[in-house]
Amino acid sequence: MRRTRVLTAVLALAAGLLAGGPPALAADAPSPAPASVAPAADTYTWRNARIDGGGFVPGIVFNRGEPDLAYARTDIGGAYRWQESTHTWIPLLDSVGWDDWGHTGVVSIASDAADPDRVYAAVGTYTNDWDPGNGAVMRSADRGASWRKTALPFKLGGNMPGRGMGERLAVDPHDNDVLYLGAPSGHGLWRSTDAGVTWAEVTSFPNPGNYAEDPDDESGYASDNQGVVWVTFDESTGTAGSPTRTVYVGVADKGNAVYRTTDAGATWERLAGQPTGYLAHKGVLDAENGLLYLAYSDTGGPYDGGKGRLYRYATATGTWTDISPVAEADTYFGFSGLTVDRQNPGTVMTTAYSSWWPDTQIFRSTDSGATWTQAWRYTSYPERENRYVMDVSSSPWLTWGANPAPPEQTPKLGWMTEALEIDPFDPDRMMYGTGATVYGTEELTNWDDDTPFTIRPMVRGLEETAVLDLASPPSGAPLLSALGDIGGFRHTDLTQVPSMMFTGPNFTSTTSLDFAESDPDTVVRVGHVDSGPHVAFSTDNGANWTAGTDPSGVSGGGTVAASADGGRFVWSPEGAGVHHTTGSGASWSASQGIPAGAVVESDREDPETFYGFKSGRFYVSRDGGATFEASPATGLPAGDSVPFKALPGTAGEIWLAGGAADGPYGLWHSTDFGATFTELPGVGEADTVGFGKAAPGASYPTLFTSARIDGVRGIYRSTDAGASWVRVNDDTHQWGWTGAAITGDPRVFGRVYVATNGRGVIYGDPADPGGGTDPGPSGACEVTYRVTNSWGDGFQTEVRLTNTGTTAWDGWSLTWTFPDAAVRITALWNGAHTQDGTSVTVRDAGWNHAVAPGASVAFGFTASGPGAAATPSAFAVDGRRCTVR
Repeated sequence: MRRTRVLTAVLALAAGLLAGGPPALAADAPSPAPASVAPAADTYTWRNARIDGGGFVPGIVFNRGEPDLAYARTDIGGAYRWQESTHTWIPLLDSVGWDDWGHTGVVSIASDAADPDRVYAAVGTYTNDWDPGNGAVMRSADRGASWRKTALPFKLGGNMPGRGMGERLAVDPHDNDVLYLGAPSGHGLWRSTDAGVTWAEVTSFPNPGNYAEDPDDESGYASDNQGVVWVTFDESTGTAGSPTRTVYVGVADKGNAVYRTTDAGATWERLAGQPTGYLAHKGVLDAENGLLYLAYSDTGGPYDGGKGRLYRYATATGTWTDISPVAEADTYFGFSGLTVDRQNPGTVMTTAYSSWWPDTQIFRSTDSGATWTQAWRYTSYPERENRYVMDVSSSPWLTWGANPAPPEQTPKLGWMTEALEIDPFDPDRMMYGTGATVYGTEELTNWDDDTPFTIRPMVRGLEETAVLDLASPPSGAPLLSALGDIGGFRHTDLTQVPSMMFTGPNFTSTTSLDFAESDPDTVVRVGHVDSGPHVAFSTDNGANWTAGTDPSGVSGGGTVAASADGGRFVWSPEGAGVHHTTGSGASWSASQGIPAGAVVESDREDPETFYGFKSGRFYVSRDGGATFEASPATGLPAGDSVPFKALPGTAGEIWLAGGAADGPYGLWHSTDFGATFTELPGVGEADTVGFGKAAPGASYPTLFTSARIDGVRGIYRSTDAGASWVRVNDDTHQWGWTGAAITGDPRVFGRVYVATNGRGVIYGDPADPGGGTDPGPSGACEVTYRVTNSWGDGFQTEVRLTNTGTTAWDGWSLTWTFPDAAVRITALWNGAHTQDGTSVTVRDAGWNHAVAPGASVAFGFTASGPGAAATPSAFAVDGRRCTVR
C-alpha cells in the first residue's frame, strides 16, 4: 500500500540498502590481478521480471486530440505511454541516468492536443535535500521516444506530499507553444512561450500557496509548501494561434484555493464566493456547459484526508453550488479523482481517494452533479452491494492473499485513488490509479443501466516497485525479490506475473533475503510489518513461509544471512543488535563482538562462517555467528550500508562494493576471509556486486556491478575475475538509481538482474550469449512495412512483424538494409535499434518480446531522407528471410 514509499526511497537513495544473499555457481577462486579496466559496448536485451504495477500512479492523462493516446505518471518510477494495440504501457524515462536519478519522479505530465506527438513531463523527486538536484521540464516531439530537458531553478517533488493533486503542467489548447507549470515551495506559477524550451515566472500571479502537511517537520519533507497545484484552460475563450484568455489555477491555500485570469495571464483574481477551509485537489472544466468542477479535501494527500466537498462553479454567472455526493458530516475522506465524460459532458465522476477502510468509493453523476450513484453501497451492514465485478486474474497478487471480514473485500476497489479519467473518445473506458496498480473498465456505461461492469488491472508494462534485495538460487525459482510496499515475489517464470507475493507473514516491505547456498530450498527473509514477527523462513525455495520470532526490541527488518548449509542464521534487525539462531528461528541469542546495525552476510562454502560490516570495519565469525572479531583490514568505505558478497564454491572469498564521494568508493576483493582487501584499480563508485554463471570456457563466476568505470556510470560485467569490464547497458537503459542490489543468474550465462528504485526488477540477456540464454525466434515470419507520412526531408514508417511459424518467440531481432545511403533513423518506438550505414537492426523493447504463433508485434520510426524510394526489399529475423507484404 504506498505508506512506506517515502521510507523506501529515502533509505535507498540516501544510505544504500543491502543487496541480498549472493547467488552464483561454485568455482575456483584465482586472485584477480586487474590489468585493465576498459568499458566496451555489449548488446543486451532488457526486460522486466513481470509484476505488473506495484506502486502509486497519481496521474493519468488522455490526449484530447487523438483517440487511444494516454500517459501515466508515477511518483518515483517514471512516465509511461499507453499502447492501444497491445493494451500495455511503454516506459518513457529509462534513459534517466544515475546523476539525475531524481528525474524519475514525475510531478506532472501534459499531452498536446493540437500536436499529439508532443508530450511534456515535469520531473524531480523531492523538494528537500534528499534530492540534490533541481527539477526539470522534459519535452518530446515523438511521444516520449526521445527527450530534451530544460533545467529549472527550483526543485520539484514527484514523491512529495500532495503529489496526487494536479495536473500542475498544462498546454494551451489554442497556442500550443504556451505552457504553464505550477511550482511548489513558494516558487509560484511559471510559463513557457516556446514549447517548453525556456521558462519564466508569471510575476503577476498573486499567491504561491501556504499549505504544508506538517510545518514543524525538520526534514523539510512534510513542511514544504505544496504550492500551485493545477492549471486548467477554458478552451471556449480565445482563438486558434492566440493564447487562451481564461485560465483557472489551483493553489494550496485553504482560504484562497482558486484563481482565474481572463486576459491570458496578464492579471489574476481570486474567484469570488469560493468555499474555504479546503484544498482544491483538482479543477476540471466542462467548457460546453460552462461548468468548472472542483474536488476538495481538508489535506493534500495522498495518504491523509478526513473531510471533503465537491463544488460546481458556473463560469458565466459566478455561481457556486455544493454538489457533494454525501453530506459533509458523513465524510471521513477527501475528494480528489475527478473527470468529465467529454462525449456526454453532463456526466462527471469523482473518488473518495482517502477512504482506506473499508474501501475507496467512486461516485458518478449524469446530471452535472445534481444526483449521484456510487460504486458500492451497504445493504444491511456490514454487507454491501457492488455495481462492479473485480477480475484480477492477470494480477492475482492484488488480493494480497487476504480473507477480510465484511464490509472489507479483496481485492479492494482501491486506495489513494487520485487519478481518475474517462477516455475522452470512449465513454465506456475509464482508468484510475491506486497505490498498487492501474484499474479500468471498458463497460463503464453499464453503470447507468444498473448492469454489472468488470474492472480489471490495466497495468501491464507499468512496473513500479522499489527493489531492496535480489537473489537467484542455483536451483528452484530463478529469482527471489525483496520489495518495498508489496513485500516480494518468487518468480518461477520471469515473463509471467506470480500468483502471490510472499505471505505467511506479509511484510509491508522486505528489506533483505537469503538462501542456503548448498540447500537453496532453505530461504529466510526479514522486513517491516505493522504487527507481528519481522522474520520468516521457507523450506521449499520461498513457495511457502512460516513466521519466526523476534528478539526483544526489534522494530524493522534490517539484514539477514543464511549459512551455507541452511542450519544457522544471523540477523541484524533494526532496533536490536545482531543475533544468531539455529533451526527455524524460534529463539535468538545476541552475537558478540559486532556493532548493532551491521550489514551481515554468510560464507557460501563454510557453514560456520558469517561476515559483517559497519563504519569501515569488517567483522568475521567462525562459530556460526555467536562471536565476531574485527578484521585488521583498513581503507574500506566508511558508510554503514556497504554491500558485500561471498563467492560461492570457495570459502573465505569476498567482494565488497560501496563508499561515498568524500572517502573510499569502489570495489574490493578478499581471498582470506576478510583479513585483507585489495581495491580494484579503475573501478570507481561501485555500489553493488553480484555473481552469475561463468562464461563458456571460463571457471570463475561472472561478476556484475553498478559502478562508474572510466568515468561512465553503468551496469558492468567481468568474465575474468575483475581484470577487465564490459558495460552491458546503454544510455537509453539506465533506470535512474541502481544501487540497491544486483545479481547474475547461476544457470544462464550473461543474465543479470538489476534492482531499481521504482522501475521494478530489470533483467538483461546478451544478444550473443555464446552459451546459454533464451532462444530467439524459430519459425517463419512476415513483415508489413508502410510509410505513413512524409515531408520534405523525412518520413514516418510503421512496421508489423508477424510470427507465421508454430513456435512462440521469446525475443526477436529484425534486420534490413535501406537502398538509399542517405536514410537515417532519427527516432524509433516500441523497439530498440542500431544502424550501421544502411544496415538496421531492431530488437524487442522488452515488454513486447513474447510473440505467439500467429501473433504480431508493431513498431514505428521516423527517419531523414527519401521515404518512398527508401523502402527495403528484404527483411530477416535471426537470419531467416521473412515474407514481405
